[in-house]
Amino acid sequence: MRPPKARSRRPTPSEVERIFGALSHEARRQIVLVLSHYGPELPSGYLAQRFTHSWPTTTRHLHVLEAAGVVSVRSEGRNCWYRLNRDYLRQVVDGWLELLDPPAGGEIWRSPGPRSLKKGRMS
Repeated sequence: MRPPKARSRRPTPSEVERIFGALSHEARRQIVLVLSHYGPELPSGYLAQRFTHSWPTTTRHLHVLEAAGVVSVRSEGRNCWYRLNRDYLRQVVDGWLELLDPPAGGEIWRSPGPRSLKKGRMS
C-alpha cells in the first residue's frame, strides 16, 4: 500500500490553462512522451526526425511546450536541447487532480442561488 501523498501547491488557473492547452495537441503529447522515455535531454533535430510533420511545425510545438513550462530549452552553439520539466508538470496536474477529491468531512457543496426557477422569472 502506498503512503498518502502530501498535498501539493494548488496551481493557479493560468498555470492549469497553459499546461492543458499545451497538452491539447496530440503531437505535443507525443513530444512529451519521447522526452520522458528517451531524455533527459534531447536535441531539437532528434525530436524533429521522430515525427512526420515538418521541422517548422516541430519547432512551433516545442515553443508552445516551452511557453507553458512543460519543457525547458538549453542552447549550445547552433543546437537546442530540450528537457521535460517533469516536476512542474506533475505539480500542476496533481494539484488540479486534487481539486477533484471529495471535500473532507462529508461536506457537500450547495449552490447559494435559488433551488428552482419558474419559467421566465426567478422565485
